Amino acid sequence: MKKILILAAVATLMTACNNQPQTTETEETKEPKEEMKQELNLTQEWDKVFPLSDNVNHRKVTFETQYGLTLAADLYTPKDAEGKLAAIAVSGPFGAVKEQSSGLYAMRMAERGFVALAFDPSFTGESSGEPRRTASPDINTEDFMAAVDFLSKQDNVDTERIGIIGICGWGGIALNAAATDTRIKATVASTMYDMTRISGNGYYDSNDNEADRHAAREALAKQRLADPMAMAGGVVDPLPEDAPQFVKDYHAYYKTPRGYHKRSGNSNDGWRVIGTQAYANARFLYYINEIRSAVLVMHGEKAHSRYFGEAAYKYMVEGQAEGYHFIGKPNPNPENKQLLIIPGATHCDLYDGGEGNYIPWDTLAEFFTENLK
Repeated sequence: MKKILILAAVATLMTACNNQPQTTETEETKEPKEEMKQELNLTQEWDKVFPLSDNVNHRKVTFETQYGLTLAADLYTPKDAEGKLAAIAVSGPFGAVKEQSSGLYAMRMAERGFVALAFDPSFTGESSGEPRRTASPDINTEDFMAAVDFLSKQDNVDTERIGIIGICGWGGIALNAAATDTRIKATVASTMYDMTRISGNGYYDSNDNEADRHAAREALAKQRLADPMAMAGGVVDPLPEDAPQFVKDYHAYYKTPRGYHKRSGNSNDGWRVIGTQAYANARFLYYINEIRSAVLVMHGEKAHSRYFGEAAYKYMVEGQAEGYHFIGKPNPNPENKQLLIIPGATHCDLYDGGEGNYIPWDTLAEFFTENLK
């Protein structure tokens, strides 16, 4: 009897939903309303941590998300290109800005014939959103989809040939976006973190138990009342002698001329202590085993984060993996999924190539060329 009542309730709810007045597209709903758009004070000088290539054009742009936020971005296009081109949206690492790694990736892809957009996520860099340096699985996934919206409206972009690149924490967000938005035809997750897994489980799942999660939740709850605006998580400086190697690697990028930027949280005072609270209670890679489009997961052989990429790839293809408590069905399109391990590379080597020029730019271009036909 209970089962019948539940089914009846569901049927009634669905009927009510289906009988709601149908909305139609009007001039008012085609584009974000004017009150959603925010004027941003964008820096016009070249302030990237890398020089501008002679082979690309660059301009600063803005676009709106469906959460009413305005994002700042750099648009890179190949010089002398004609016709409609394939396009790529890029973001990451988590806590970085477009003047760092994501801008470099976008510029290198533009050198190879793609329209490429590197954007600052919501609440970050030159993008809008208060309080600053706040994150959300939903909002950050929407950031990528809004970037696809923007690229789709460009006269020189083929709307059927759009891909994305997510770096570090944005690698996991990119996979979630690809699982959500079928307009994304190809995805690269480079040196990825699964921000939901590490936020809820700690490094190497060392805190994957109810007691540790409860203690963390209590601490965050107290922090909200004590000082919700407190910041933490910037790369430690000066560097302790006994710092783990991966912390030394972060310091070598974010705290030196190689990658330092004044708007980067990782280069300065970090992130809001409670700014990623929502990530700890989410697992946003649940449906990546249903991604039909092409995916390349790229990681360094010596990266401390390598287990994130390998587990995500295995779950994406097989529907199960270590660190994933859920089990799904194998991917319907496993043949277009790739795992690329870069010999000798660390986590941060895939931010900019490092001393060994570890990023295989031509391989990435070939992947997108093949899958954005």
